Amino acid sequence: MQVTRSLFDDVMVPNYAPSAVIPVKGSGSRVWDQNGQEFIDFAGGIAVNCLGHCHPALVTALKEQSEKLWHLSNVMTNEPALRLAKKMTDATFADKVYFANSGAEANEAALKLARRYALDVYGADKTGIIAFNKGFHGRTFFTVTVGGQAAYSDGFGPKPADISHCDYNDLAAFEALINDKTCAVMMEPLQGEGGIISPTPEFVQAVRELCTKHNALLIFDEVQTGVGRTGDLYAYQGLATTPDILTTAKALGGGFPIGAMITTKDIAEHLKVGTHGSTYGGNPLACAVAEAAFDTVNTPEVLAGVKEREQMFRDGLANINAKYNVFSEVRGKGLLLGAVLNTDYAGRARDFLVASTEQGLMSLVAGMDVIRFTPSLVIPKEDIIEGLARFEKAVAHVVNG
Repeated sequence: MQVTRSLFDDVMVPNYAPSAVIPVKGSGSRVWDQNGQEFIDFAGGIAVNCLGHCHPALVTALKEQSEKLWHLSNVMTNEPALRLAKKMTDATFADKVYFANSGAEANEAALKLARRYALDVYGADKTGIIAFNKGFHGRTFFTVTVGGQAAYSDGFGPKPADISHCDYNDLAAFEALINDKTCAVMMEPLQGEGGIISPTPEFVQAVRELCTKHNALLIFDEVQTGVGRTGDLYAYQGLATTPDILTTAKALGGGFPIGAMITTKDIAEHLKVGTHGSTYGGNPLACAVAEAAFDTVNTPEVLAGVKEREQMFRDGLANINAKYNVFSEVRGKGLLLGAVLNTDYAGRARDFLVASTEQGLMSLVAGMDVIRFTPSLVIPKEDIIEGLARFEKAVAHVVNG
């Protein structure tokens, strides 16, 4: 069968509008399409391919596990799931792990747990959930309603109730919303889809303190920031603020679908047998690959390398901006970075993305005004240099028409 971009339009539901490029092979931070064109990958599958494409450790783990055991469901547990859970709890604040297949499912579990905990401990009136405008927490109906972008949740009928939003970093607005009927606050420790927006340390600390004051659980959505993306294993570790529940996915499997919710023993006990579940959650294949990814990322060398590569990106983008004057700032942390377009180029992020693709560079956007970069955490430095050179050509094309 000949596979072309037009086949997508024939057989796929039209909720996506993919590029004409169809990649067929990847190695490290390089990708090749059907025509043999090479791309440097600054997108990382939207912060998923934390070790690039076909990393030997992940390939080995997948091959070895594929010859042992693929699937059981949660009628029985399995060794890869238990090993991974132990490593995650040893490396974080958490005591307990729940495995899912995606970030949305991990967030769904976190929200359900928060509601159940509040019901069990404080009674039926404590149901309020606070989240933040421009936030993104997944595409299930619960998580997309909690996410602070109404355009994604409108048009599907009545929404889950008792959910409110305020602006990120607006402490006065948040303080006005939270009360003793709030059961949980869900926030990203660095907003990704909303434009690569970092919290102020004062805001994060105040949110933590107010949650404690009102007996509300603080949920950190680390689907995009987790597993080394910011230069810490999890972003909360660089913010001196510990959540009650944390969700992780994307980079957790290095490209193999997996998600997880982690929390403390006292909170976890409220998801008793039968209250929540997943057929594929904790799948041996997924957990074996995720264990290899986790082991590889969670080292001083890799995490320090993220911060070193961040500086290379910042320096390179500053040099490009000195020539073309298109960015107002570069936001983010580690290898979750956003180049914010200035007023002269406002709303044109996609133009830069398209031009980058034409120059052999895979990049992303975060809204209409931000070009987003989420490459492999171990991207070779020569690929950063070459990728930025290609990006500069793309910038020149947009600027010069």
